[in-house]
Amino acid sequence: MEVPALHIAQWIESVPPTAVYGLVGLIILVESLGIPLPGEIALVTASVLAASGVVNPWGVALCAIAGAIIGDSIGYSIGRKGGKPLFEKLGRKFPKHFGPDHLATAEKAFQKWGMWAVFFGRFIALLRIFAGPLAGALRMPYWKFLIANVLGGICWAGGTTLLVYQVGKVAEHWLKSFSWIGLIAAVLGGALSAWILKRRAAKAGAAHAEAAVATSDTVAAPVAD
Repeated sequence: MEVPALHIAQWIESVPPTAVYGLVGLIILVESLGIPLPGEIALVTASVLAASGVVNPWGVALCAIAGAIIGDSIGYSIGRKGGKPLFEKLGRKFPKHFGPDHLATAEKAFQKWGMWAVFFGRFIALLRIFAGPLAGALRMPYWKFLIANVLGGICWAGGTTLLVYQVGKVAEHWLKSFSWIGLIAAVLGGALSAWILKRRAAKAGAAHAEAAVATSDTVAAPVAD
């Protein structure tokens, strides 16, 4: 059963900071076993929290890398033991994620890229679920799988964390600068408005005074015969 991505993001944001590391690692580990969880959403959410200073980005990256590598390794063992009949069984129970079309697409990727399908699979949602179990079912040599698994886990989890963290810090700085600019603009705008109103009031007052003087002069002037 698929867990909605929004629920995962809200869940991560609601737990204590110390629990974020383990939760992210666990979600990615379970996804790597072949269970459809939004691991990428969990990683991005934790990275945004790191950019906000809630958690440490290195802690997020290390836990995500560990979850990816361990999860794929367990998935490889499950796939090697269960073979293709395992995917056929899963396809009947979860056709949305393990249907014949999904399996055929994943197999074509393995035929084209070999061990690097495991590496590139980290960056593709469909292959991220299939990579470990399918590599085991296709009897890929474990040493080849392990190399691609470790490199893929480091590049995907570490790279995503670093990218989102850096973008978040830049955005946070820009928003802070923008808030100061907005404040200064509001102050200057208020001062300008007050100055304009003051000038208009002064002009109106002067015009009213001139009109009053003109009226008094007219009343005081003698009427000619």
